[in-house]
Amino acid sequence: MVNTVVQGAKVLNFINGEWVGSDSGKFAPIINPATGKSIGEVLLSSKEDVEKAVSAAKKAQKKWALVPAPQRAEVLYRVGALLKERKEKLARILTQEMGKVLDEARGEVQEGIDMAFYMAGEGRRLFGDTTPSELKDKFAMSVRVPVGIVGIITPWNFPIAIATWKSFPAIVAGNAVVWKPATETPLMAMELVKIFEEAGLPKGVINLVCGAGSTVGNSMVEHPEIDVISFTGSNDVGRTIAERCGRLLKRVSLEMGGKNAVIVMDDADLSLAVEGILWSAFGTSGQRCTACSRVIVHEAVKEQLEKKLVAEMEKLTLGNGLDENVKVGPVINQQALKKIHEYVQIGKAEGAKLAAGGYVLAEGELAEGNYYAPTLFTDVSPDMRIAYEEIFGPVVSVIPVKTFEEAIEVNNSVAYGLSSSIFTRDINRVFAAQRDLDTGIVYVNAGTTGAEIHLPFGGTKGTGNGHRDSGVAALDVFTEWKSVYIDFSGKLQRAQIDVEKSN
Repeated sequence: MVNTVVQGAKVLNFINGEWVGSDSGKFAPIINPATGKSIGEVLLSSKEDVEKAVSAAKKAQKKWALVPAPQRAEVLYRVGALLKERKEKLARILTQEMGKVLDEARGEVQEGIDMAFYMAGEGRRLFGDTTPSELKDKFAMSVRVPVGIVGIITPWNFPIAIATWKSFPAIVAGNAVVWKPATETPLMAMELVKIFEEAGLPKGVINLVCGAGSTVGNSMVEHPEIDVISFTGSNDVGRTIAERCGRLLKRVSLEMGGKNAVIVMDDADLSLAVEGILWSAFGTSGQRCTACSRVIVHEAVKEQLEKKLVAEMEKLTLGNGLDENVKVGPVINQQALKKIHEYVQIGKAEGAKLAAGGYVLAEGELAEGNYYAPTLFTDVSPDMRIAYEEIFGPVVSVIPVKTFEEAIEVNNSVAYGLSSSIFTRDINRVFAAQRDLDTGIVYVNAGTTGAEIHLPFGGTKGTGNGHRDSGVAALDVFTEWKSVYIDFSGKLQRAQIDVEKSN
């Protein structure tokens, strides 16, 4: 049964505690990818709107930073409680504007709930260090201090989870936030900001500016009073942001693409491996940065694995994610549909064998939405484009290997390094794999998705620039380290100079 919960919504900006329009007067439609129909509209802001948001954030941040961190955390506890109370409603809104099935939408909202309570706890654990001084009658310590104004730019595929990964640690650390959500999924941004407002977050600490990346995103990156940019999105955009932030000496945290692989060894539990591949590859219709798009399989079990995989793929039900019986929803828009199909044609031209799928679903109830059949290529070589370029859709390439060592080499051969997985019963291989797989996340006997909020999230190589979302590591993005020396000797001590004289 499909029950809609939003229709005709209008998403405005939220600046200095007020919902406001823009002098641009422009709006864009919010399209439900399952139906192709508009469910509302979102404001397209101007550079001037960013200026207003930064001005409000700057004023608010000075006061917010002086609020004791445990009191700042109380707001996040209330946010978490409100998210929990409204979980089902939020999940249904998320499914309507993004397309993922309800189970996944509920899981995403749960991530936000978990992050709220976790980061609220950090309000009492913003630890620094104390250390012995090298001089007599002198005390030394380091403390975390807020960066100032944080600009966050979030994607459409996880419109609430990723926003909480970034905004919650920034806020509990004493920063103010200017947030640009994806124009495809602004409803979740509006709902989260309403919850912040209801939870008692002071005016100006969170500011929402909707609009295109070319206008709003660029203005945020270039603004001299935004101290850090935290971005999740494509590599092309991320590289451009990094270049511009580097020129401005602005701190930047990037979480970008992935070309994640599940390795299946000859001793693996194949039924479990198939289950892990299906969930990782076709959950969210493959539109996760952690989605499995490669299966690196030992040649001894390749044929058996493929038969099991194709058989289970045939059981997948596609449709509107609000239907509890549906397992795979639509992709986000027509542009994504076109890109995915173009890659399928590339795979065919390269000589890969199409074992399942490979077409747009455009009949019956699916005709109005953006549906692509779950697709499996086999006999893929690592040098094929479908084996090393990010497709961001429900397309998987099976790559046969002869040895464990070759499997590791193939996994590491791509430009990305987000997530990897290995199915094996050999404990020696397990430990070698977790050491040698060049990714920020490694799973053993599980798929490539399922990160937990208390551990760092991010990857190596082209996936990011060394920073991490989630876990305590997220605080490193939104805080500066300050070293403090307190000399109570009553005389001037000149550190290493006087240490040398005293020896």
